[in-house]
Amino acid sequence: LSHLAFTDVSFSSVTVPKMLRDMHSKDKFIPYVGCFLQMYFFMVFGCLESLLLVVMAYDRYAAICHPLRYTTIMSEGLCVLLVAASWLVSCGNALFHILLLAQISFYTDEVIPHFFCDIPVLLKLSCSNTSVNELAIFIVGTVLAIIPLSGILISYGRIGASILRVPSTTRLRKVLSTCGSHLSVVSLFYGTIIAL
Repeated sequence: LSHLAFTDVSFSSVTVPKMLRDMHSKDKFIPYVGCFLQMYFFMVFGCLESLLLVVMAYDRYAAICHPLRYTTIMSEGLCVLLVAASWLVSCGNALFHILLLAQISFYTDEVIPHFFCDIPVLLKLSCSNTSVNELAIFIVGTVLAIIPLSGILISYGRIGASILRVPSTTRLRKVLSTCGSHLSVVSLFYGTIIAL
């Protein structure tokens, strides 16, 4: 939970300060170095949030479907491993895209007329062939969107199946109190992504 809270605060802190500065300034641009840094951290925290939500869904699944073996399944070592793997995948993904972007040339060489840098915006400003970048965005984006969402859906599908096997209003209330907040965060996160 501490990593998810840190991720949420950091995710919004990547763009909001620049946006607020631009609202009170006539100069509405971002230098390329600032753009690349902003994109790197935006991708790190966006991917990290998605992966941490999957880890939390697995934790909920273990707690509800295997309550007697929960402490064995979700040992401290496994928790550290899952969080560390989430950080490594997120940082690796962001670094991969930034290194690919660093290989292309741009029409303008110093500033970008936006407060927020996004890969599609930069690809439109490019005067190089961007097909490799577009393919990487498609493949990596698809994998990093489908696998976490599938993991969450499978976890909650199994939780739902276990509730239906032994119907009890007390158990249903416990499950909803355990999973309600996580489900609302997942709905907001993926709902926004789907809407975009």
